[in-house]
Amino acid sequence: MTVTSTSTPDRDSRPRAGTPAYRRTVIALIAAAVATFAQLWSVQPILPAVAQDFDTTAAQAALTISLATGGMAGFTLVWSGLADRLGRARVITLSLALATLVGCVAPLTGDLLPLLALRALQGAALGGVPAAAVAYLAEEIHPADVPRATGLYIAGNPLGGMGGRLLAGMAAEYGGWQWGVGANTLLGLLALAVFVLVLPRTRTRSTAPRPHDNGGENMAARLRAALSTRGLLPLYAQALLLMGAFMTVYNLLGFRLMGQPFGLSQAAASLLFLAYTAGMAGSAAAGPMTVRWGGHTVLTLAGALMVAALATLAAPSLAVVIAALLVLTFAFFSAHATASAWVGRQAVRARAQATSIYTLCYYLGSSLFGWMGGLVYDAVGWNGALAFAAVLTVLAALVALRLRRLS
Repeated sequence: MTVTSTSTPDRDSRPRAGTPAYRRTVIALIAAAVATFAQLWSVQPILPAVAQDFDTTAAQAALTISLATGGMAGFTLVWSGLADRLGRARVITLSLALATLVGCVAPLTGDLLPLLALRALQGAALGGVPAAAVAYLAEEIHPADVPRATGLYIAGNPLGGMGGRLLAGMAAEYGGWQWGVGANTLLGLLALAVFVLVLPRTRTRSTAPRPHDNGGENMAARLRAALSTRGLLPLYAQALLLMGAFMTVYNLLGFRLMGQPFGLSQAAASLLFLAYTAGMAGSAAAGPMTVRWGGHTVLTLAGALMVAALATLAAPSLAVVIAALLVLTFAFFSAHATASAWVGRQAVRARAQATSIYTLCYYLGSSLFGWMGGLVYDAVGWNGALAFAAVLTVLAALVALRLRRLS
């Protein structure tokens, strides 16, 4: 008599960590993140140059960031619907291609209003990547390795943001803000090529159109699920409030460093964006920290670190400012990676729509509160802007109390 085993093997055939398919998928998504965030934030380190060239205020110059992030926020749901129909990989490719085309035109503008319009269009085009990327990983990677893969993808956000900001700052030192934007368009094109060439060619849930996905539910039903599922609203609030606090600091950082008491040059001030390396570390560490301590604990600790860093950024010492930026950036991206992955796990019925709403809140926070932070800075200065960011961070921590029982 033959005795058969009663154990049930793991029949999920999706790639596990350490396999070639997993590595190629993660590398491709990191490249997509680099292309997205290098172009999205290319203007941020050169806002003083934009303000000087167009003879405008810090708040008005910051609209080049706010309108881009606002465009991204406004179109994430549109892109998520297209991803359901066309496939997530195709949407990511189309999104990056359109954004790069717009980026080629932006340096040719000679007035602020056309530049603002093009930045809004570029942000709208870039919305396809965050609308589809986390859902792509949740569907294409083995569930046990999704938090790690998501953390690595999120680490590509500060990698692209940091690289793009440094590139823009250095290029603008020699050729004005136009060179800064143009250099990042070229970087985006190269990263798009990496995404297309490296992503595994599989016809699975995220690469094929899925007209009958979600049990035939229409968009309205999926949106209702994304808004009513327990725990998702507090997670959306984390994106809105924490990103607003973070962008308040980074939008105004160049003005602070190029003014007194520091008096740094454009190129030297842009080097402070190397603090984004701490963001890559925070994103990558978020997955293991969440597994060990739980998501709510990670969010709480990250919020406390952000408040401490914001208080320290008021110091007149450059060394202290650098240290505080490192802590702030590590804490923010730890929180962002934790909340983003949590949304992907929590939203079972409407994952694409939930991740899109999270992304919408994330960039709405950047657009709205980043602009409001500029108004505060113009009115009462750097310390007032830091206090504004601290209030947003505390509000996020209070809302996160609703997540304790889900962690």
